[in-house]
Amino acid sequence: MKCYQMKSTVILLEISKKLNTIPMRIYTLLFIVGLLFLSCGKDNEEVSNPTPTPTEEGNSNILLIIVDDLGKDALSGYSEGTIKPNTPNLNELRNKGLLFNNFWVYPTCSPTRASIITGKYGYRTGVKWAGDVLNDSETILQKHINEQTNNKYSTAVIGKWHLAGSNNRTYNPENLGIDYYAGVISGTADYFQWELTEDGATSTQNNYITEKFTDLSIDWIAEQSKPWFLWLAYTAPHTPFHLPPSEMHSQQGLGEYTSGADVLPYYMAAIEAMDYQIGRLLSSLSAEERDNTTIIVLGDNGTPNQAAQSPYASNKAKGTLYQGGINTPMIVSGAQVSRTGSDHNIVSSTDLFATIAEIAGGATTEINDSKSFKSLLSLGNQTREFQYSEKNNDTTDSWTISNGSFKLVVNANGEKEFFNLTNDPYEQENLLEGTLNGNETSEKEKLEEELLKIRN
Repeated sequence: MKCYQMKSTVILLEISKKLNTIPMRIYTLLFIVGLLFLSCGKDNEEVSNPTPTPTEEGNSNILLIIVDDLGKDALSGYSEGTIKPNTPNLNELRNKGLLFNNFWVYPTCSPTRASIITGKYGYRTGVKWAGDVLNDSETILQKHINEQTNNKYSTAVIGKWHLAGSNNRTYNPENLGIDYYAGVISGTADYFQWELTEDGATSTQNNYITEKFTDLSIDWIAEQSKPWFLWLAYTAPHTPFHLPPSEMHSQQGLGEYTSGADVLPYYMAAIEAMDYQIGRLLSSLSAEERDNTTIIVLGDNGTPNQAAQSPYASNKAKGTLYQGGINTPMIVSGAQVSRTGSDHNIVSSTDLFATIAEIAGGATTEINDSKSFKSLLSLGNQTREFQYSEKNNDTTDSWTISNGSFKLVVNANGEKEFFNLTNDPYEQENLLEGTLNGNETSEKEKLEEELLKIRN
């Protein structure tokens, strides 16, 4: 036990010995005991019972990992699907954090990414399908954070961009307000031979793309001296189906992928290889830095139809507004997260804009079409009443809205579908093909009213 007044206590004891009466000596000794308690007790309490200081907004690092074509049927923790990949690192994040069950994105990758980086619905930005271009006039999340926090954060985007069209090799996302960009501007034609754009220059790469994105991420984080926000967008497990390096996956008996082969083990192998690399990235952080990092992992759209598992039909997976296309996995773990388990609140991809900004110390909890769900990380309070998504691939223009219990899908040609997600979570029965009861009629009218507000 530390005590910084021992010298003065010895002096007082010497004085007490010189006192002539026993009562006076007793009073003096009692005073000394009290002095010892006051002078040493507080110090002893601080050493033996330290109180952890929670990470404050604006001080934690933020790691956003976007997985390309990951449905709930392809990740442990969700009931959908029977074949799951071996993902120990994602499992650990899930077990120590929150698994979201009602997270909505867009049917394809570009509009989901645009909704996250702008906090706006696709029809406001013009990004409603894969390959659509994000206008340079948009205020992106990284720029918004540093406007809100006086440039407190270092920011990087590493990996798939896919917001500049399909073949724009000269595009540099850094011009939008990102400190560092390295990755592929459009989609991926090959996992082993591909074009890397870094700081505006393009070079041909011959190493496994999932590993390279991880290497770039590890190197960039190591260079940072202030809080950082890393947007890491893997191309895995998006096509082309392929055989990853053997040390990165557990799928047995696979040769090089050939057309007509069962795609599911190759799809699983790509997910496992990505999980392996996520483990490398997290292991590169010190224990202190890991504890001070909020980690968000999500799928940008549902499983591709070739790999979709029951209860998702192949025609209700990626590219559609059915649950198999837009209700994807999301895990939030690490700093700022004090709840664990499954969360069933409705959340939209646009909400990541306000949520990440609030984690970074921004003062705004609602902006554009984005509502922060940061409170869900600790309190579990509902943050929105409706969620919205849409698609426009130049053939089909449609949109959908849900309150978590009922879901309405509307096509520009006037066709509608209406589902009771509580009783029919995988949309087998269009209630409009029968007669609605009073409650169903009321719920449909509420969704139609809110949809009108959103789109006007």
